[in-house]
Amino acid sequence: MKILLSIIILLVVLLQYRLWYGDGGFEEIKTYQERLDVLKEQVEEKRERNEALYAEVEDLRKGQEALEERARDELGMIKEGETFFQVLE
Repeated sequence: MKILLSIIILLVVLLQYRLWYGDGGFEEIKTYQERLDVLKEQVEEKRERNEALYAEVEDLRKGQEALEERARDELGMIKEGETFFQVLE
């Protein structure tokens, strides 16, 4: 009877060890869950960035004002008949 009880206890200990520290154990699942959370955050940030870029592209395709604003800010262009003033601070 003592041998049977010892074998059962040994099996329970081995199974508990595999459950906590073995392949697919709680530690590994916790690590994967943390990595998954980080990746989900990165995906959400990139999704927001893509939406902003898509909105900007649509604005540039449809609106002449956005195109003019970009030309002025980034290229320093002015329209005919406009006067350019540079303010030095």
